[in-house]
Amino acid sequence: MKDMENPDWDIRKPLTLLFGSVLRFRLFVKFLLHIGIFLASYLFAWYLRFDFSVPASFAPVIPQTIPIMLLGKAFGFLSFGLFRGWWRYVSISDIFPVAAGCSLGSLLFLGCAIALPGPMAVPRSIFVLDWGITLLLVLGVRFFIRTGRETFGRNRGSVDRRVLIVGAGSAGQMIAREIRENPALGMHTVGFIDDDPEKIGSRICGHKVLGAHGMIDGACRRHRIDEIIVAIPSASFPQLRHIVAHCESVSVRFRILPGVGELIDGKVSVRSLREVALEDLLGRDPVSLDEGLLHRDITGKVVMVTGAAGSIGSELCRQVARLFPARLILFEMAESPLFELDMEMKVMFPGVHCLPVIGDVRDRARVKEVVAAHRPHVIYHAAAYKHVPVMEFHPTEAVKNNIFGTRNVAAAASEYGVARFVLVSTDKAVRPTNVMGATKRVAELIVQNMNGKGNKTTFVAVRFGNVLGSVGSVVPIFRKQLGTTGRLTVTHPDASRYFMLIPEAAALILQAGAMAIGGEVFVLDMGDPVKILDLAANMIRLSGKEIGVNAEIVFTGLRPGEKLHEELVVEGEDVLRTSHPKVMKMIGDTPVSPEWERQLVTLAVCAQNADRFGVIRGLDSLVKGYTPNFDFHGLSLTPDSPGDAIGDPFQLPDPSPKSVH
Repeated sequence: MKDMENPDWDIRKPLTLLFGSVLRFRLFVKFLLHIGIFLASYLFAWYLRFDFSVPASFAPVIPQTIPIMLLGKAFGFLSFGLFRGWWRYVSISDIFPVAAGCSLGSLLFLGCAIALPGPMAVPRSIFVLDWGITLLLVLGVRFFIRTGRETFGRNRGSVDRRVLIVGAGSAGQMIAREIRENPALGMHTVGFIDDDPEKIGSRICGHKVLGAHGMIDGACRRHRIDEIIVAIPSASFPQLRHIVAHCESVSVRFRILPGVGELIDGKVSVRSLREVALEDLLGRDPVSLDEGLLHRDITGKVVMVTGAAGSIGSELCRQVARLFPARLILFEMAESPLFELDMEMKVMFPGVHCLPVIGDVRDRARVKEVVAAHRPHVIYHAAAYKHVPVMEFHPTEAVKNNIFGTRNVAAAASEYGVARFVLVSTDKAVRPTNVMGATKRVAELIVQNMNGKGNKTTFVAVRFGNVLGSVGSVVPIFRKQLGTTGRLTVTHPDASRYFMLIPEAAALILQAGAMAIGGEVFVLDMGDPVKILDLAANMIRLSGKEIGVNAEIVFTGLRPGEKLHEELVVEGEDVLRTSHPKVMKMIGDTPVSPEWERQLVTLAVCAQNADRFGVIRGLDSLVKGYTPNFDFHGLSLTPDSPGDAIGDPFQLPDPSPKSVH
C-alpha cells in the first residue's frame, strides 16, 4: 500500500515484469515441446528403419546419440528463430524456414556423429527418416494448433454475420482467410460465388464454391446470407452491374473491394471494403488521354482555373497539377472552399506551385489584374452559376456571372496573349428551357465569336452533361434524403439525364482543350441517358433499404426551367468524330446576327438594373431555341419596372407530392 502511495510508483513496471515472465514461460514451454518432438522423431525413425524391432547391437547407440541430436536440432531451429512466433498464424510461408531449420539440425547431427570418436555407427537412413519425421511433426503440430484455434477458439453465435464472397480468386481467398483468423470481425464465410466453371463445386480455403453469378439469389436465400462481399478488384462496370442485378430480390448488405487502381499498396483486407456506390453501377470505362498533347499545353506552363474550388474546377486543378505546371492559379470567389482546396493541393502536390487567388469573374478590373500579373498560358473557365431552379429566380445574377463573367475572362485572355481559353459548358445550353442553360449558350457564342478576331488566343468550349457526386447534384441529395427521411424526391417518372464521373469529365476537358484549333464547341460522349427514377431505386437498394418498407420515392413535378430529357446538340447542329473516341466536334452552328453586340449591351443594362423580364427578353433574342418558363410577350416593361408584381411568373409552384411504394 505504501508503494502505491509513492508518487514514483508506476503500474506499468509490474505489468511489464508480469508480461515478460509470461513471455519467457511461453518460450520455455515451446522449447520443451520442440525437444519432445525431436526426441519422438528420432526414436520413431529407429523403429521405422528396423520394422519396430531394433537390433540389440544398436541399442547402446541410441542413448549415446540423443544429446548430440538434440543439440544439433536445437541450434538449427534457434538459427532460424523457430522457437518464437505465434503458431495460430502459421501459413504456407512458414514451411520453408521450418524445413531449413530441420535440414541444418540434421546436417549438424550427421557431422558430429561422423567426427566424434566412439561407437557412433548410426545407419545413414536414420538421418533421412529423422529429418522427414521431424519436419512433418513440427509442421503438423503448428497447423493443428491453428486449425483448433480457428475452429473452436472463436465464439460462433448469432452475432456472426453470414457472408457470401463473390469471387474465389486471390482477393476473395485473402478476405476469407482474414475473416477466419479474426473472430473480432463478427463474420462467418458461408461460401464463394464464381463464374469459373472449373471452380464451381470445389472447396477453396475450406469453403465451397456454390455456383456462378446467377446462383447468388438462390444461395442468399438457401444459406440465410446477411452480407455479400464482391471481391473482384478487376471487375468491370458491366460485370459489377451484372452481379448486383442478381441480388435485386435479396435484402442483404453489399460491400465491394475497391478496384486495382484504388488498392495502391496492393493490400487486400476487410478494412479495404466499402459500400457499393452508385458510381460503381453507372461507371464508365477509364479515359485514355494523349499525354504528349497535354504535356505540351500544361507542363512547365502557367495555368489558371476559374471557379477553382467547385466540383469540376477542383478536379481540373488536381489533374493539371499531375502534369507539373510552372504555376497553377486557383481563381475563386468563395474564400473557405478556396482555403480548403489550397490545403489539399499543398498536401497532394507539394512540388507544384499553387497560388490561391480571391476574385470574382464579374469584376473586370480584378480579372485583368490577375491575368496581367501572371500571364497564364491556358485558362480553364469553370466559374458559373449552375443550379437551374435558383437561376430561374435570379436571372439577372445568372446573366452577370455566366455571360459577362465569361466575357470578362475571355477579353482579358485575348488582351494579354493567353494561348488557350477553354470554357466549361453544359448540355443545358442545348435548346434551353431555363435561364441557366440560356446564359451558358450565350457564353458559348461569345467564345466562338471571339476566336480569330485579331488575337492570338485559341478559344474553345466543351459541352457535357451532369457529373455524379458534384455539389448539389442529385446523388448527394438522394444520399442525404436516405439518411434522414428515407423519402427520395424525383421530379417526374420519365425524367432522364446524362451522367459522367467528375474525373472523367475533367480529363476530357483537358483533352478537348489541347486538341482545339479555335472556335470549336466540343461535345463529350456521355453514353446513354439514365432515368432518375432508376437512379433513386438503385440507391435505395444499395443502402439496404426497400421501397415501401423503410424508403419511398416521391414525385414532386418538374421544377421551373427543368426539362424532361436533356440533349447534347441543338437543332440544326451535327457532330463529327475527332481523334479521341469520347470527344466530338460540333458543326453546323450559325454565326451571330449583326445585332449581336447591341443585344448584348441591352442585356447588360437590363441585368444591371435588375430588370428580370428585360433579361428574359434579351436571352430570347440572343439564343435560338430558348423557351422561357413563362409567356412574357406583349408585356410592356421597362428597366424601371422589374415586374415582380405582374403575375409572379418567377414564383415556384407548390406541387402536390405523389409517393411511389
